[in-house]
Amino acid sequence: MSTTPDPETPAPRPALVFDDPLDQQSSDDTDRDWGERPEGDSAGDLKRFLDEKPPHHL
Repeated sequence: MSTTPDPETPAPRPALVFDDPLDQQSSDDTDRDWGERPEGDSAGDLKRFLDEKPPHHL
């Protein structure tokens, strides 16, 4: 028996899915990754604040 596909037999096409995509929850619908940071020390928070402060807030 040969394991190569028959060149005259077309490959099966994937099935079409007609589900409503708005019924499914997307990653944007969750609260994940909306600015959560691991718990850190206050000195690290102050350093980050000073590093990211815009120049007009001196």
